[in-house]
Amino acid sequence: MFTLHPRLAADTVEVSRLPLCTLRLMNDARFPWLILVPMREGITEIHALDAAERTQLMDEIVRCSQALESLCKPDKINVGALGNLVPQLHVHVVARRIGDAAWPGPVWGSGAAVGYEEEAMAGWLAKIRAVLAD
Repeated sequence: MFTLHPRLAADTVEVSRLPLCTLRLMNDARFPWLILVPMREGITEIHALDAAERTQLMDEIVRCSQALESLCKPDKINVGALGNLVPQLHVHVVARRIGDAAWPGPVWGSGAAVGYEEEAMAGWLAKIRAVLAD
């Protein structure tokens, strides 16, 4: 049975369910920031997934990267799987712009999150879902 880590549940909102992952939007309006969490219980590392799941994870990372690129026209897409604070395997996909609140450093640990206003959150969720549906 898959259970989302409490910190991920508190900091993100579900966008959709992909074949392997639950796709989440980080509730930080400073950055277009998606998080993919493979729906596999007890997995903490990419190498713990089987070969087919690793391929599927990469396909989902690419799909989310392309969605953010299409929506945001960023200068760079950052992809990372750290897991130092949240051991459950999750992959960050972040659209970055030169001069954003954390540039050129990483987004995690860079100041306090600025939560989305309700209308802005609904708008982002709709946009991401629409691009992923194409």
